[in-house]
Amino acid sequence: MASTSLTSSRSLSSWTPTQNKQFEKALALYDKDTPDRWQNVAKAVGEKTPEEVKRHYEILLQDLQHIESGQVPIPNYKNTLSTGRGVANEHRILKSLRFQ
Repeated sequence: MASTSLTSSRSLSSWTPTQNKQFEKALALYDKDTPDRWQNVAKAVGEKTPEEVKRHYEILLQDLQHIESGQVPIPNYKNTLSTGRGVANEHRILKSLRFQ
């Protein structure tokens, strides 16, 4: 998620895990062609302005670029089965997002 590791020091406001989850779901719902996308995402997240959610998205894109370029090591989870479907769901959500 965008509020962890690389981005925590760059974020203008803090994001709770719940807000991050709402943000991810809103991004999947309101794609780049949606009119007033950032206003809709901000409403879905709550307590964030359109500017904050757009900046959060830009930071997420930067983080993904760092990960995909190999600048961030992928964690070696010992047992992903113990986390249930959480990891699989996160992977599915990230794959469903259509980045610019």
